[in-house]
Order: sequence, then C-alpha cells, then structure tokens
Amino acid sequence: MKVTGATDNETRCRHYHEENDIIAIKFYCCKEYYSCYKCHAEYGCGQHKVWPKAKFAEKAILCGKCKYELTIDDYLNGGYSCPNCHASFNPGCSIHYHLYFSR
Repeated sequence: MKVTGATDNETRCRHYHEENDIIAIKFYCCKEYYSCYKCHAEYGCGQHKVWPKAKFAEKAILCGKCKYELTIDDYLNGGYSCPNCHASFNPGCSIHYHLYFSR
C-alpha cells in the first residue's frame, strides 16, 4: 500500500512522529493514503471530504507496523491497536476524527 507524502517506513510524517503514530488514512475524496490531514493538505487532491458513516465498513486505515488494512469501524472500535499485529495506535488521534469521519 502506497502512502502519499514524506513518511518513514511505519507511516510517521513530519507532523506526527511519536512511536505510536503508525497509521495512515485513505481519504474519502481521493482514495489515497496519507499519514495525516496536514499531509493531505500539502500533497493531496485539494478536495477534502470526510468519510460518510454509511461507508465505515470500507477498508481505509493502514497499520504502519504490519501494513494491515482496517475498516473504519475496526479502527474506531478497536481500542487504539491493530487487530492483526496488536501494535498500539496513538489515542490522541481521536481529537482529529472529525477531520476524517462523519459522526
């Protein structure tokens, strides 16, 4: 899975680069993976749209540790970890959910 923008091998970017900043999000507007909304603003399509709730069963989250794709529902209800490799995700990302997902 390709992540657009400048990232390390576990999807961390210059904006978010803590140990547990290891997810990338497929943006609804362009269907491309980015590490964060700031990367999408810099490198993306310019047509920012959030995922509608009716599409939360689609795979749109990439674990940077094992490259497993999660559905949005899996991610939002997964307790901040990958169901495949059990790597921890940053719980602080939840303050930005409104930038990616409708509620």
